[in-house]
Amino acid sequence: MDQLRQSLLDAPIIEKGDYEYFVHPVSDGVPMLRPELLREIVIKIIRKADLEDVDKIVTPAAMGIHISTAVSLMTDIPLVVIRKRQYGLDGEVSLAAQTGYSESEMYINDVGAGDRVLVLDDVLSTGGTMKAILDALEHIGAAVIDVVAVIKKAGPNELDDAGYSVKTLINVSVEDGDVVITDPHGDG
Repeated sequence: MDQLRQSLLDAPIIEKGDYEYFVHPVSDGVPMLRPELLREIVIKIIRKADLEDVDKIVTPAAMGIHISTAVSLMTDIPLVVIRKRQYGLDGEVSLAAQTGYSESEMYINDVGAGDRVLVLDDVLSTGGTMKAILDALEHIGAAVIDVVAVIKKAGPNELDDAGYSVKTLINVSVEDGDVVITDPHGDG
């Protein structure tokens, strides 16, 4: 994970209110995402995630899409994108997601009771989006086989006491305007 580690150490920090936010190719698409970094991440996800019984990859728009697309291409597991746009299709389920710096309404299509899913996202920070997604999938009756986030920002999050386990590739904190690697191997 040398490329991911170094890219995080080099990431600029911006402030959104009281929230220190690192700007990174995986989470923001800025600076550009180099193919070798994406390849390193996808290989690590495939090695870390429990994919044996998964029949769908589920990811929120927008920054989970590129990672999930690459995993889908490498595993032949179909991809479902949770969108911020309502389509009104049969079976569509809405959910409200709140992060440390925004709120949004999101919509799940193409996931039903009994589907076995891998939930995949770019960053786990406050846990608001991930918790809303996992709660909605549980409500639908989907079986969440595994949950993976590429980067986890240290600190309390909404999943801590919610009974959900999230595997991560690398864990970081932001201290005095710098990204600090707190666990180079992540969780799980």
